[in-house]
Order: sequence, then C-alpha cells, then structure tokens
Amino acid sequence: MMKQFVVTTAMGKRLIGKAMSVHPEIQATLRQGTLAIIAGTTNGYVAEEILAATGQVEGFTRAGFRRGFTVAPGAKPLKAEFPGDVILVDGQWQRGATIDDVAGQMKVGDVILKGANAYDGRGQAAVQIANPQGGTIFEALPAVIGRRVRLIVPVGLEKRILDDVDVVVRRCNAPGGTGVRMMTLVGAEVFTEIDALRLLTGVEAHLLAAGGIHGAEGAAWLGVWGSDEQVEVAAKLVASVSEEPPCEV
Repeated sequence: MMKQFVVTTAMGKRLIGKAMSVHPEIQATLRQGTLAIIAGTTNGYVAEEILAATGQVEGFTRAGFRRGFTVAPGAKPLKAEFPGDVILVDGQWQRGATIDDVAGQMKVGDVILKGANAYDGRGQAAVQIANPQGGTIFEALPAVIGRRVRLIVPVGLEKRILDDVDVVVRRCNAPGGTGVRMMTLVGAEVFTEIDALRLLTGVEAHLLAAGGIHGAEGAAWLGVWGSDEQVEVAAKLVASVSEEPPCEV
C-alpha cells in the first residue's frame, strides 16, 4: 500500500522531534549518560519532545533556542534571550548548561544532537559557521572524534543540496570568499523526516517532489509504502502534526 503526504518544514521538525524522543540510542543515554542537544530551530522541537517525554518540559521554550538562523528578506524574527543548550545527565535536565560545560567530560555511550544547514545524496551533512573560532561544532568535535561520542544530525528535507557536501564546503572556505564558512560533519548520523516516519511507523518513505505556496514553501511530498496498518498509522501521525504553525522563534 502507498500513500502520499505533503509535509511542511514545521511539520517535519515536529516529526523529527517525536522520533528523536524514542530513538534507541537516545533512550539508552537518557537512562545512563549525557545527552547534549545543541540549540537550533529543529533541535528546539527535539528538545521539546524529549523533555516532554521525561516529564521536564515545564520552563522550556523554543524562543531563543538558536544561535544562528535564516529568515526571509525583511522579516523580523522574535527577539529572545538565549536559554542555553539542553543538557540531560542520566535523564535529568541541567538547566542553563551548554555544550561547552559538558563536552570535555563526554564519553562513549553519550550522544550529541547538532543541526545542519545542508546534506547531500550520500548522507553527508554540513553546518554553516559564522564564528571565527568555529562555533559549537568545534566544541563537540573533540568528544566525537577523540572519545567516540555519537553525533546525530536532525535535519529537514528542505536542506538537501544537489552537489557533494565536501565540494561545497571547500568552495565556501576558499581564501578570498565572503559569507559564512562550512564544515562537513564527518561520520554523523543524518536523521530526516524519512527516518522519522520509518522509526515511528515502520513504513518506507521516499521524497517524491517538493515546494508549494501559502506556507508550503519548502514542503516535502512524501510517498510512504508498507502494510495497510503501517501506512494508516503513518497517515494518522502526519495528520496529528498537520496544524503545526510556522517556526518563528
């Protein structure tokens, strides 16, 4: 059985958040270990869902849960103070803590969630960098590369690119260029709406088309395949997030 769904970018963020809250690696880390959710717009939904699942969502807001963001020309984003990343140690939220506070102590079995700005057909993701010192990814890398901490990248399908990520990164970082730099997130697990649907319902999902108007700009047309029961569960899941408002935080 196959059905098609239109998933807006905001709906996609919510689906990814719901799936992250039941991801086996994250569940294991919540029982014992450190989970670092680095601030970002998609990770705001992830943090919200994980904190809700652990009974700790009170006091959390996605407003300001970001370091950099992109808006349409002329748009006026919400002004909000940065609340810190979301750090959970043995399932307990360490309010106000950031990746800088815990990265040095993270070890095998711990998990870092970091958003991305691009990913390619090979499943390679990259993050844009405006900070001349490298930003939060440079805080996380010693733990990921030096101590085998797992890096998972929740990223929406609207951030897919045609070219090889490594080629794009090389061009963005070339001397004499302008704008932000980029870095490939080597060895990271990219997790999109497709992965979310698979984890939550068991269906096989494919990106069929994209785009739209009246809030569907950047939306994904997804086709899902599976048993009748799996597809119906997927349909109910997509319907449950269909009224997710645009992300304006």
